[in-house]
Amino acid sequence: MFFPERIVSINPRDKVLEIGPGATPYFRSDVFLEKEYETEEELIAQSGYVGILKTDKRKVTYTGNIFPFADKEFDYVVCSHVLEHVENLEFFLSEIQRVSKKGYFEFPTVYYDYIYNFPEHVNFLFYKDNVIRWMMKSESGLNKYESIQKFFYRTCELEYLDVIKSFKQYFFQGFEWVETIKAEKTNKIELLTYSVEEINLPRNSTLISNNMLANASPDYANISLREHLKYKIKGLIK
Repeated sequence: MFFPERIVSINPRDKVLEIGPGATPYFRSDVFLEKEYETEEELIAQSGYVGILKTDKRKVTYTGNIFPFADKEFDYVVCSHVLEHVENLEFFLSEIQRVSKKGYFEFPTVYYDYIYNFPEHVNFLFYKDNVIRWMMKSESGLNKYESIQKFFYRTCELEYLDVIKSFKQYFFQGFEWVETIKAEKTNKIELLTYSVEEINLPRNSTLISNNMLANASPDYANISLREHLKYKIKGLIK
């Protein structure tokens, strides 16, 4: 979970369900719901390769269909980094609404999967104007770039995580909902992205200044194309 501080609506006496907690559950959760998998390896993969949950709290497994709970049995549901794994998303969301009054969702955006393309993820999701819009990844054409994405996937495995840390606010979304979950399936990838006006990033502070360029060889990873060309032209004039 990247934004635990956004969970603000759990009252002291609320009964809290967490769905798909992996090995790192939210501290306030009282009951855990985990899908049954054929092997432990598959469970670990679907949980983000962080291990197996160890807890003294109640843990319930299910086959992936109807949740084994009564209507409105819980006051709050935590569902973090789960929706992108769910094949029957509409039914899954209806079950969450059936068993709870409110909750918290967190999931990656298309930007994250466009770079890393995690094979366990089957959905792209994007939350805007109180609506979760989603698309099946298999319908997006993303997999045709798999041979390129394997490089970035490997960098993630090796914990080169600076890109994720830098763009966390755009790679992931987290928000609370109350009473009703609005969701729409779409076939338009542009509905799953931010507009240019919504991308509010500060300029990278590691850019090399012009004064530094006069006295040192350039760091091509950090300077702009304009500065790169300026440096090359200087060399030709000399």
